[in-house]
This record gives sequence, structure tokens and C-alpha cells, in this order.
Amino acid sequence: MLDQAIKIASQLQNRKQRICSIITDRKGRILGIGTNSYTKTHPRQAFYATKCNDFHKIFLHSEIDALVNCKQKPENIYIARVNHKGEPLKVSPCPICQLAISDAKIKNVITT
Repeated sequence: MLDQAIKIASQLQNRKQRICSIITDRKGRILGIGTNSYTKTHPRQAFYATKCNDFHKIFLHSEIDALVNCKQKPENIYIARVNHKGEPLKVSPCPICQLAISDAKIKNVITT
């Protein structure tokens, strides 16, 4: 699943950060896919940004985008970040996304 997140992140063009998150259930079925955006926001992003006192981080993070698209009970989240050559880079959820992941009761966070 992490390979699929890397592939999707590699296809993102004209982005400062190329990040993709994929949420799966306990059987490994994809429940939601999200990418970061510098033009879109969502009430859930604003909620968690406010809760973490990061009011300026209103643009959609890939983890929250994936959670917004998830309609069933999540078990795992795979997060991949790549450079402009498509090579995986180290990534970890920011405090905003960590709180959202915790509230969603996601058990496993797998990153590049």
C-alpha cells in the first residue's frame, strides 16, 4: 500500500510538497485517498488547525483529505512523501494530523 501512495505522490505536479495518504480497513481495503493541497481547505482541517493553535494551516493536508474521503472504520494510514524525482522522503504527520488520526482511532501509521 505504501508503494501505491508513493506512486500517487509521484504523479502530483506543481506542488511544494508531494504527499499522499491512503487509509485502509483491517483487511487492507482502501477506504480513502488524500493528497495535500495549497488551494483547497475543509472544515475538518480548520477544526484541527484551530484545536492545535495553528490557525494559519488551513490548507488541506493529505491525512485529513483521506479522512474526509473515508466513510468506514479506518485501521491503517499509509503516508508517502516524494521529491521532484519521485524518490521517497522521510515524512511524519504534523501535530494537526496526529490529532485527527488519533481521534479517528487509526491504529497503525506507516510512513516513508
